[in-house]
Amino acid sequence: MNHQTVIVLDFGGQYNQLIARRVRENNVYAEVMPYNTPLDVIMSKNPKGIIFTGGPNSVYDATTPKADPKIYECGVPILGLCYGMQLIAHQLGGEVESASVPEFGATMTDMFDSVLSKNVVSKTMCWMSHNDYVSKAPAGFSVIASTEATKIAGFANDARKIYALQFHPEVNHTPQGRQMLHNFLFDVCGCDGDWKMSSFAIDSVNALKAKIGDKKVLCAMSGGVDSSVAALMLHKAVGTQLTCVFVDHGCLRKNEGDEVRAAFEKFGLNLISVDAGEHFLSKLQGITEPEQKRKIIGEEFIRVFEKEAKKLGTVDFLAQGTIYPDVIESGQGDAAVIKSHHNVGGLPDVVDFKEIIEPLRDLFKDEVRAVGEELGLPHDLVWRQPFPGPGLAIRVIGDITPEKIDILQNADYIFREEVAIAGIAEDINQYFAVLTNTKSVGVMGDERTYDWTIALRAVTTDDFMTADWAKIPYDVLGRASNRIVNECAHVGRVVYDITTKPPATIEWE
Repeated sequence: MNHQTVIVLDFGGQYNQLIARRVRENNVYAEVMPYNTPLDVIMSKNPKGIIFTGGPNSVYDATTPKADPKIYECGVPILGLCYGMQLIAHQLGGEVESASVPEFGATMTDMFDSVLSKNVVSKTMCWMSHNDYVSKAPAGFSVIASTEATKIAGFANDARKIYALQFHPEVNHTPQGRQMLHNFLFDVCGCDGDWKMSSFAIDSVNALKAKIGDKKVLCAMSGGVDSSVAALMLHKAVGTQLTCVFVDHGCLRKNEGDEVRAAFEKFGLNLISVDAGEHFLSKLQGITEPEQKRKIIGEEFIRVFEKEAKKLGTVDFLAQGTIYPDVIESGQGDAAVIKSHHNVGGLPDVVDFKEIIEPLRDLFKDEVRAVGEELGLPHDLVWRQPFPGPGLAIRVIGDITPEKIDILQNADYIFREEVAIAGIAEDINQYFAVLTNTKSVGVMGDERTYDWTIALRAVTTDDFMTADWAKIPYDVLGRASNRIVNECAHVGRVVYDITTKPPATIEWE
């Protein structure tokens, strides 16, 4: 079935896929394409609209990404955001300059009368992140937004259906940004809202079936929601041609292996469990740098999968539960590397599979959960706490030892248990314990101690691109802390991380 489509043209910013997600929230299908996609390819999608994303470049740099100038003459509505606005101004005869006072963060913005400001208050908070600014709008364009520091924070030409905003309407920090995007989609582009997540699930299963044909697939199964949804999607597509491999790398949560095996036996999937804990821990011995940890784990995962694939005969495809926050943090295209995820930036250069399949690569966590529910995945698996592929290896700060893993397994289990007992598990999007690389002085039984510090981390988020720290009741934190210092050997202090994302990431490493 064909759906109305909006193209998100990617110029290398961190929030580009988030724009597509906001479009999809309006039941409009969105597809992200690189900025240098040929115009005829873009137009072959018959787009209802095109959105230019942000990006880290200056429009005057020699190698800066540009759009094909002919795109402005196609009659398709265009919305430029941040760098996208500056690019439109630059290409259509306006002027862009470096700001003497760059704008970063929440900024009070005046919204003037325009189609984008429909049902938006005239003064609203918007999220700015720019060094350059538009000092002169192109001829024929009117100013539709302004801040104290940036007089042209938005411009529009209704006749040409070209609009631009200097801020980021796609992020939660712009509270009325979703309304602005809604206005563009429905009042400018004329979208009907004919796409739903169920369409994605059905279309993806059919696409996987066509791609894989009669070949075999090996799915990297961690037991987390991402790999679980990917596995079930593949199972529906190719049935017994799929083999899932669950690797116990010695850095799992307490009881993780038993829980995963029990859960997936119910689905009738071919599931192979590999105990490689000693091998992984030997490879990680003495390694303290988090990027190196991730790359070692990424490579060793692949080697285990290659070994298991050889036992199955010819296996053409390796499937992973990669989701978009993994991709963007690992750095793709013109985006900056934040940290390499083991299943993206941590992959070795040579992989003994013809192709890697990542059916969830363009989705955010909450969208993955929605797909899981569409596919009939049980509620407890859909809402299982996110767990990174490298596991506790990136929650033990510094060098990794079996003793440290044991301490953290118990501390993490206690924290998750107390959150569940309090009945607030589904109010928090991710929560876990970290064994810091810090010791501190304490007193137990009238004697001096010098033991490890455990950090507790809990966040609320709807897309895992930005997050706030969870306001867990003090009594819950108190019970967790008391149990951890009393039940976990060599732990003398518990702290609670109250840092948002950004500037922090959700995981510590």
